[in-house]
Amino acid sequence: MRANSLALRLFVTATLWTVVILAGTAILLSSLYRQAVERSFDHRLSVYLRSLVADVASPDIPPDKFPQSLGEPLFELPLSGWYWQVTRLDGKKDLRVSRSLSDQQLKPLPRRDSGDSEAETREGYVQGPDDQQLRLIERTVDLGNDGRFLIAVAGDASEIEAETEAFYQALAITFGALAIVLILTTVFQVRFGLAPLKRISESLTAIRSGAAERLEGNFPDEIAPLARETNALIDANKQIVERARTHVGNLAHALKTPLSVMVNEAVSRGEDSFAQKVREQTDIMRDQVARHLERARLAARLTTIATITDVPPVVAALARTMEKIHRDRNIVVDVDAADHARFLGERQDLEEMVGNLLDNACKWAQSRVAVEVLPEKTGPNMQSVRIVVDDDGPGLSAAEREQVAHRGQRLDETKPGSGLGLSIVVELAGLYGGKLTLGTAPIGGLRAELVLPAG
Repeated sequence: MRANSLALRLFVTATLWTVVILAGTAILLSSLYRQAVERSFDHRLSVYLRSLVADVASPDIPPDKFPQSLGEPLFELPLSGWYWQVTRLDGKKDLRVSRSLSDQQLKPLPRRDSGDSEAETREGYVQGPDDQQLRLIERTVDLGNDGRFLIAVAGDASEIEAETEAFYQALAITFGALAIVLILTTVFQVRFGLAPLKRISESLTAIRSGAAERLEGNFPDEIAPLARETNALIDANKQIVERARTHVGNLAHALKTPLSVMVNEAVSRGEDSFAQKVREQTDIMRDQVARHLERARLAARLTTIATITDVPPVVAALARTMEKIHRDRNIVVDVDAADHARFLGERQDLEEMVGNLLDNACKWAQSRVAVEVLPEKTGPNMQSVRIVVDDDGPGLSAAEREQVAHRGQRLDETKPGSGLGLSIVVELAGLYGGKLTLGTAPIGGLRAELVLPAG
């Protein structure tokens, strides 16, 4: 899940950056292209402007022949969008315009600042006749005694808009295709680039569930150190647990010997009250030592990588054993176990729990014990296995069921055993995160439901 979340975050981040970069690049290219188109258009207009300046400066051209050198038919068509205008600035009323302007005039460009030189060519956009958007360039010409003139040439700006619009469309199509390619490339890189991390995640899941013991396989150089350190951590954990088990065994051996000596000394003194008290207390000490050593052993085992145990073979083998043990009473043990039921834990612990439940059921049953094994789903990512043991014996009341779950409690001293069976089951199940529930069986006796984590 975490790997998928990381892949999603990387994909979203890469996609956002791709979109931002492509959008920024598109805006920059559009601006540069529009400026290039405007420069080209201005260059075309400046050719006509220079021709007009030359004609104005020539004294030999009569007014009815002005201008002589433009050669552009669009200046002759009314409202064509292409216009020229010569305005005298020395107070004399002399205005010459192209035929395309008819009886209208071009608006002059605003002066950008007071420092503009009159001899400079100025360009910009103005509103023309018939609400046309025009690109206009103008220049002031001073001919001395012959006067000062403002010469302007304008062209239809729709040509610029059409050119840039075509470029924008081509740019959008090109960058759209490029974005798709880059996003697909990002998906490919994220998917296959994070594949080793996904393999490690799956391997760790397998190790935690007991299906594997180490991270296996070849990993890229960037991931290999992580795999090596993880395997080293697993090995170190195993060594720690093995040392803990060894210490537990040594402690058990060290305690058993002095306890045995004390018991032997007490026995040798016969029925002495002090000896009886010693035997009583040593029995309690042995029970407590065995109990706590067993808990320490289980706690150490549960800190290791889990193992998986198939439940049906264990239950079937225990059922056959119990039938042989109680064959003189003709006890029949029926087993109904799902083939895919598995216990996330050690086989010997499962045998101890189920064995105690079956032994208790067979002791109290009249003729029949029924065992059912059911795998269950307890959450989105959690599974359990339920083991139900029913007998047709006398059963127990609610108070009696509460009593027998405590360690050493026996309801009938005529039955063999120490009274530790069910309490051991409760403790073992609790260490694995499971539980034991006692109730009434449909066949008349006691029902014991053991719920354990599934593999």
